[in-house]
Parts: sequence; C-alpha cells; structure tokens
Amino acid sequence: MKTTGQVAGIISNIVIVKVDGPVGQNEICSVYLGDTKMMAEVIKVTGDKAYVQVYDSTRGLKIGDRVEFEGHMLEVTLGPGILSRNYDGLQNDLEKMDSLFIQRGSRTEPLDFDATWEFTPLAKAGDPASAGSWLGEVTEKWIKHKIMTPFAMNGQYTVKSIVPAGTYKTTDTVAVLTDTDGKEYPVTMVQRWPVKQAIKAYQEKPRPTRIMETGVRAIDTFNPIAEGGTGFIPGPFGAGKTVLQHAISKQADADVIIFIACGERANEVVEIFTEFPRLDDPRTGHKLMERTTIICNTSNMPVAAREASVYTGMTIGEYYRAMGLKVLILADSTSRWAQALREMSNRLEELPGQDAFPMDLPAIISNFYARAGLVHLNNGATGSVTFIGTVSPAGGNLKEPVTESTKKAARCFYALSQGRADSKRYPAIDPLDSYSKYLEYPEIVEYLDGRIEKGWVDLVYKGKTLVQRGKEAYEQINILGDDGVPAEYHERYWKSELIDFVILQQDAFDATDANCPIERQQYMYNLVLDICDKSFRFGEFTQCTEFFKQLINIFKQMNYSEFKSDKFEDYRRQIDQLVEGQVSTPKEA
Repeated sequence: MKTTGQVAGIISNIVIVKVDGPVGQNEICSVYLGDTKMMAEVIKVTGDKAYVQVYDSTRGLKIGDRVEFEGHMLEVTLGPGILSRNYDGLQNDLEKMDSLFIQRGSRTEPLDFDATWEFTPLAKAGDPASAGSWLGEVTEKWIKHKIMTPFAMNGQYTVKSIVPAGTYKTTDTVAVLTDTDGKEYPVTMVQRWPVKQAIKAYQEKPRPTRIMETGVRAIDTFNPIAEGGTGFIPGPFGAGKTVLQHAISKQADADVIIFIACGERANEVVEIFTEFPRLDDPRTGHKLMERTTIICNTSNMPVAAREASVYTGMTIGEYYRAMGLKVLILADSTSRWAQALREMSNRLEELPGQDAFPMDLPAIISNFYARAGLVHLNNGATGSVTFIGTVSPAGGNLKEPVTESTKKAARCFYALSQGRADSKRYPAIDPLDSYSKYLEYPEIVEYLDGRIEKGWVDLVYKGKTLVQRGKEAYEQINILGDDGVPAEYHERYWKSELIDFVILQQDAFDATDANCPIERQQYMYNLVLDICDKSFRFGEFTQCTEFFKQLINIFKQMNYSEFKSDKFEDYRRQIDQLVEGQVSTPKEA
C-alpha cells in the first residue's frame, strides 16, 4: 500500500509533507493541486515530516492538499528510440507537448511504445545472463542498439527462451530468464533505472588509455582529453563556451552525443534545436541529430528540474556505454545546476558554505564526474562515457566555489580567457592556464607515441614553454617599449604568436579549418616548431614584426586549404622560401 500524506508547509518549491507511513530519501511522490498531479522528490526526512522539492510551480497549493508517495526513486525509461529526441530534465518528450510552454503537471511518454523494431537475437536458450548481458539488438538510426538484461536484476540467470528474428514492439516480451530457483522473468526492450544511481553492469573500470579526438587543435594538440575522461570549460559570459561545445559535439570521435542544456537561456537551446537537424555528421555521412539526444532545461523552467536534467543525461549515457559505445556528454552549464542546489539548500535552512553554496558541493560534483569513464563490459567489449561540462563563474572569477570544486574532480581544465575573446582569438582557451592531467598518464603517453609520433608529449611541453617565454617577452616589451629591448625579445614574442595564430586559433565557420584531423595537427605543429627552432637575423624589431606577420598570413591561408592539396603545397613552398631568406644559423640543440 502506498504511503500518503498532507501538505503541512510550503517554501516556494519546497513542500513539507506530514506522512502516515515510511518514505525514503530521493523517493518520488505526487503532489495534488485539484486534478493536477505534480511530480516531486523527497530531499530530507525528519520524523513524520518529509521535505520534497516540486518539479512544477507551487502557486495555488495550500495546507492539507493530498500527497501520494510512489515507492521508487526518480527513474528514466531506457529503450530503443531515445536518439534524436528532445527531453526535459524529467524525460518528457518536448515535441509531444501541446503548448508553447510546459504546463503544470503535464507529462509525456519518453518513448513511442507503439513503434516496431527489427529484433535480432544475440543469445540463445541455455546461455548464462546477468545484469547488462546482451540478449539481442535492434537498429536505432544506424547504431546497433543492444537489448540487455535489466540492470536491476542482480545475480545469475539463464536464458530460458528468446524470440526469433522479426518485428516486435518495445513492450513485447523478447526473452524469458530464469534464476537459480527456476523463477521466470520476462524481458522486454524497455527497462527503468533511477537516475541518481550509477549503472555498474561492467567488469572493471580502468584508467583511460587513449585520447578522444575532437578536431579542435587547442584541445587535441595542447591539452587532449581521454576517451572516458572528464573535462570542464569555465569562462565569463560571451567567451565562447557554447560555441566550443557545439564544435566538439559535431566533430568528436564518439558514437552517441548527449547534450544537456541545464539552465541555459532559451535562445541558445533553440539554436541547437534548429542547427543540429540540418548538420551532416562528418564521421558517418548521416545527420548529426541521428546520434544525438538533447536534455533541455532552460532558465525559465522550474529550478528544481535542473538537478534532474544532469542526472538524466548521465544515466542515458551510461545506458549506451553498456552497449559498448563511445558516448560524449556535454553539459551547459553546471553552474546553473550548482545554483539550483544552493537554492534548495537555502530553503532547507542548511548551514551554508562559501558563497552560500551547500557545504557538500565538492562531494556532489565529484560523485557526478566519477560516473564518467572507460569500462570493460562482462562480455569483453569496451564502452566509455566522456563528460565535458561548462562553468559560468560570475565576472569570470575562476576562484569561485563551483570552478574550484570542479577542478578537484575533472582531469582537463579549459579556461576561457576574456582577453582572448575580446581580441577575437577563438577558441578562447588560455594555453597557459589550461591543462590536461592525462598528459601525465603513462598509458596516454604510450598511446600518443604510437598514434602520432614518438616523444609527442615532449613536443607539447616544448610548445607550451615557447608560449610562456613569448608572454614574458611581451610583458617586457610593454614595460620598456619596442626600442627598449633587444630584437631577440621581439623574435621570442612573435614565435609564440606564430603558435597562437596557427595552432591555437581556429575558424569554426570555415568548412576546412573547423575540423582538423590529428594527422594534419601533427604536420602543422611540427612545421611551426621547426620554424621556432631556427634563429633569424633581424636588424631592428620592425623587420621581425613584418616577417612574422607575412608568415602568419600564409599559415592562415594554409589552414583554410585542403590538407596536402596543390594549394596547400604551394603555401608550404612560400613558407619555405620566406624562412630561408631570413634564417641565419640553427640554434644549438
């Protein structure tokens, strides 16, 4: 029998319920406002009082209104048909909504349960099975969507029967499993899983061993992110966080993209809705939206649902990871999620931490980021979830609590600089403040030695040193003036500018330059470093400036040319001629 209760107090979206039976932490309940049924989640239990956060507006709710507890946590529905859909944080299909705005209490089915799928069995009668075992597959868009033993089924089972290849609905029984006592369990193509529990249907979760190529030079060359790794992009408003995430989602080496718009402005989300269905996927030739799912919770939607949206996106990502797929999850912005946590914490009158955020904010963020990773499944296959979030610190202050807490959890830090954005140096990733801890992993170093070239990480550090020395030279020139420093200071500065303009900057609106394959990155980076290794003869600083400006202009045209085309090779010859005319003697090694 379900536990019921009555509203005993209301604090905005927090409702205090006096209950007549047992309730659990994170249990879902329904708050009734007349005939309207509003979903809520238990966030605190004290005696016979349960504090619940309502995922709708509580306007009009009054003391004594009925509440009914559902006996389970907030769950998502997992099955074929998730890809290409636009959900809100509670997995309501937004395209099925009747009105322009989400009506209070409105709910839609996340999947089309009447749709049919061509099922192909992968298991046979007598096979052993456990949580996450592949029983069969259907083709979702162009991806092989595995039908698995429900993750909630603990222990060992045996496949008693499985349907032959054919067309079935998602709700049809496709297999029957038996446990050690002989009890039968029918399995359909659909299962449910609580969003705040990690899916652990795998054998082990090792450290990442390879990088995820994004086509963005400032990431792949200078600060690569591992497949199954974590990273985040902090930066002030207008620095290009959303555009950078869009570029990564279009070009990254991933099978499935999950984009979580958490508390973002509606116009940015509309851009995703309108742009993604038109874009061609450069990896597959299909439409990009065919392998993308969008979890949309904009700033004008209920604040409480922001928290649900990030967990919903991560759970769907873990589901596809259990199929042996490479999943990329992008969240924009996790600051809005943290602000929702702060709002709930303040309404519960909890002891505040720095800037009034919850005291346990670092633990909440760390636990969430820990759900990403590379896994070895029980059948020997490999799947991964790579997570990249953005943080929107007020005024670009990278010392605020959300940024500091995320730095402890994420392994890649892509700091967007307001100065670089103002000078139109996009992507505005600061090459000196940003870092990738994966460059310290022996597994990643070994992978890069084989994938690109031997000693590649040393070359990366060499480039970073040149940029650092260029910055120091620039500061000296600013203090002493152009004529007050030797010409070699100008040379040092312009060599760092060469790396900046050719490698770190990239045109997201050019068809060729937007996506830079790793082979091209290697070629261009080695070419730039080779020039930086040379010593040039300049009589005065104006010669140095003019020479490097010409060189950068040719390199920029080279970046816009198809790799190793006739035009590309012609620009290469122009560079060689320009450099040979100015070079003196190579520096001592």
